[in-house]
Amino acid sequence: MPSITVKLYSVFFKMRLKNRLQSWIQTPPDESSNQEGVRTRPQEPVSASNPSFTDGIATKDIRVDPSTALSVRIFLPELALLPSERPQPKSKAEELSLKSENNGDQGYTPSGQNCRKLPIMLQFHGGGWVSGSNDSVANDSFCQRIAKLCDAIVVAVGYRLAPESKYPAAFEDGLKVLNWLGKQSNNSTGDEPWLVAHADPSRCVLLGASCGANIADYVARRTVELGKELDPVKVVAQILMYPFFLANEPTQSEIRLANTYFYDKAICLLAWQLFLPKDEFSLEHPAANPLAPNSGPPLKLMPPTLTVVAEHDWMRDQGVAYSEELRKVNVPAPLLDYKDTVHEFATLEMLLKTPQAEACAEDICIWVKKYISLGCHEFSY
Repeated sequence: MPSITVKLYSVFFKMRLKNRLQSWIQTPPDESSNQEGVRTRPQEPVSASNPSFTDGIATKDIRVDPSTALSVRIFLPELALLPSERPQPKSKAEELSLKSENNGDQGYTPSGQNCRKLPIMLQFHGGGWVSGSNDSVANDSFCQRIAKLCDAIVVAVGYRLAPESKYPAAFEDGLKVLNWLGKQSNNSTGDEPWLVAHADPSRCVLLGASCGANIADYVARRTVELGKELDPVKVVAQILMYPFFLANEPTQSEIRLANTYFYDKAICLLAWQLFLPKDEFSLEHPAANPLAPNSGPPLKLMPPTLTVVAEHDWMRDQGVAYSEELRKVNVPAPLLDYKDTVHEFATLEMLLKTPQAEACAEDICIWVKKYISLGCHEFSY
């Protein structure tokens, strides 16, 4: 069972989030005052970007669409540099000092010669459509962990949040960033030097947590439909972490755990009401249920899909069912089921250092390296 600390924190977390969601339902935000949309909440702490390598990762924020709030944070690991270019190890004090000095600095600039190409992981954060951000303290730490373990460039998407931007805004933002990545691989069309120099779009993995998993799955479906139109981008795999999947028919986990930790059923339904337009609200909506009729292309065309579920998550069984359906049509779709865990157990700030969170990140990277390594062999960089 989750610890007493987790249980107590969950109570306050749910109380605060539920009050916020109910206030938005009663008094919707003035959409005209947020025409660009919002991608972060002022009450949620964020981590500043650091464009120089101080702990093995350099980070940079980019506004992808000038007309909206859509942005990305790029996590570039030191492996992208040739051995002769990599910074020498520094003490913790020196790293902190350098981090302070580089605040506002341009940081690392590619030399343009013999740059090492790395796979891309396009990451979508959780938060029930209404909260979270790509530069939150928790998401920043999680993406740095994944970038280091996978030796990959992580591009965390700051998609527009509800209720200011309802469906399909977040989904469209995900696809827009994927198209933007394709342009960055070309010296003539790319304007982001880190990606132009180091990104290999032919080895792209989609990674989503909670509602971010719904976005990842939508983007994967669209890549199937678009085919070669997305060249040179090729989605070789996707990872769905405790997906935010729902359906009309209640499952055993839903019945048993409806009032569970952090994101219980009542809170999730409020979030879906804020995300979906009123005339489209349904638990069988394609955004909520990937197994609903007319949800997209045949499942047999989907990329290899790793699904992560948590024992004490009321949405657990929906993730399990989707994974099972993929395997029925011979899509490589393993399931990782973690005991004594809750929804967002590997991405919530207070849980990032737990053994389960660390093991989950390592397990993800072991699996995904098969699809992002050169020649499709594990650890074959």
